[in-house]
Amino acid sequence: MHYLSPKMVCETKIVAEDHESLPGAKKETLLVSPSQMWPSLAGSPAPAFPSAPMDEAPAGEQKEGVCIREFHPSEQEVVRRIFYEGIMERIPNTAFRGLKDQPLTQLVYGTMAVMCFVVTKSLLLTCCLPIFLMGMRYYFSRKVILSYLEHALNTDMSDIEQYYMKSPGSCFWVAVLNGNVVGIVAAKGNEEDNTVELHRMSVDSRYRGKGIAKALGRKVLEFAMVNNYSSVVLGTTAVKVAAHKLYESLGFKHVGIVEHYTLPGMTHSILERMFFQVRYHRYCLQLREE
Repeated sequence: MHYLSPKMVCETKIVAEDHESLPGAKKETLLVSPSQMWPSLAGSPAPAFPSAPMDEAPAGEQKEGVCIREFHPSEQEVVRRIFYEGIMERIPNTAFRGLKDQPLTQLVYGTMAVMCFVVTKSLLLTCCLPIFLMGMRYYFSRKVILSYLEHALNTDMSDIEQYYMKSPGSCFWVAVLNGNVVGIVAAKGNEEDNTVELHRMSVDSRYRGKGIAKALGRKVLEFAMVNNYSSVVLGTTAVKVAAHKLYESLGFKHVGIVEHYTLPGMTHSILERMFFQVRYHRYCLQLREE
């Protein structure tokens, strides 16, 4: 497969509402129209990552607007900070919100509460049991997610330039607002099945609600079309409904769930399996017929 340089598709303003047909798309049957792909926009302690203001804006960037552009090596640490903070938010979400998607676990916890009352005859102990169970869920969620973070920060996120920018069919972009990097996303091509994976998407919590995440997602779709990939895929363990609505707004279709998904660093101990469960959602956006 012939890959175009990431620089050919690295500059996109999120204020642009209309997108022309991309090169190379006329000869094949598109399954997604431009209007579907680019809908209008709606209005342990953490490491000491720098806040990373940017001294100079790259060519073509306007300070008053938000730009999606190619990653630069000088932004390595701020990118890692945004990624770290985004993943850390999943600790309470997985521990508490994630429980609503685990009916069997709810049944086990309810049975434990009944048994506690039958055995101890103490209403106080029975009422304290849910607090203990939630505490254990938080502990194991934190333990597993920190292990996952350590793995990610020591693999692709340890050298973004080498892993994404110098790898054919891959790229990494940052969203810049007022001279600061406020969001990130990556694309990793798979030549075997002619797909590109969207991953490492995260937006600084202080700048959410501005359409930045959608703009980052559009950039990956644009990259996939320009390089003639047949589809874009992604996987997520996100619990928040907003994350799934974002993918659907970009045109992705939910294609499956993996229950009790295994993350790097999991030990599969009895306690871990009792207090940590995560679901892996798969999404796919078919761009063209093969």
